[in-house]
Amino acid sequence: MTERIWTMPDGIYTALVTPFKDGALDKDAWEKLVARQIEAGVAGLVPVGCTGEAATLDLGEREWMVRHCAEAARGRCAVVAGSGTNATGTTIEMTLLVKEWGADAAMLITPYYNKPQQHGLAAHYRNVARAVEIPLVLYNVPGRTGVNMLPETAASLADEPNIVAVKEASGDLDQVETLIGLCDLKVFSGEDGQNFQIFGLGARGAISVLSNLLPRMAVGMWNAWRDGEIAKAWWMFRQMDPVVKACFIESNPVPVKAMLAMMGLCDGAPRLPLAPPLPQTRERLAHLHDTILADLLAVESGAER
Repeated sequence: MTERIWTMPDGIYTALVTPFKDGALDKDAWEKLVARQIEAGVAGLVPVGCTGEAATLDLGEREWMVRHCAEAARGRCAVVAGSGTNATGTTIEMTLLVKEWGADAAMLITPYYNKPQQHGLAAHYRNVARAVEIPLVLYNVPGRTGVNMLPETAASLADEPNIVAVKEASGDLDQVETLIGLCDLKVFSGEDGQNFQIFGLGARGAISVLSNLLPRMAVGMWNAWRDGEIAKAWWMFRQMDPVVKACFIESNPVPVKAMLAMMGLCDGAPRLPLAPPLPQTRERLAHLHDTILADLLAVESGAER
């Protein structure tokens, strides 16, 4: 078993949205969103990832967000900053930067657009791992990148001391189970709609979109699972399921940002090329917000027990 340079804490990590206002980063809203997550007891924050529309952020915006996260979270939860790109050299540069900005670890998406072979993926990650001294979380999300990192490929990288975990968002439970069985890397669910099942396969938590909306309930579900309260975890998972489904009725993070706006937490506007939700989507989200989500938020706030 490889001795790793950092042990990634188990639990719920929130893949943070990036709030914009009039096209610019809304720093006030960002600070409030980060504080809300930390107060809810999440294990970690994941800024400037896919849910954070990282592809549209400039370097100054990335730096400010990661630095603020690191400062706000210090001693309270981990910060795993997105730094992966579709170019190995650029990924190394970005990963060195997020370490300088204070992140505890970096999350590296599989290179998109290029469609690398499996041995290309392995070479990409090894080159990054050997060029940096920060813990790395591999991120497999074939629905966005066009390439699926197979379990054997991820497992072949487990001998790199600073590769510590995998965020698995393939949606394939057999693949998740195979990966967990092949190596000692920690695996985190990247599919909120499968969290309960993936926890049951041996995952160590989730890197979640849902927890932008319901951080306390997402943490509570993980804690119940961890503590062996399986029926309670299942009940919470099922209660949140309609909200999970709503988060993905248009491209993430468009729906979740729209619901955060309805909650008064930020402006819901995404940055082009993502556009605001269609009118029928907004109507559906508004109904959910006023009914199921409102009830769950009341539970989170302690208004109902």
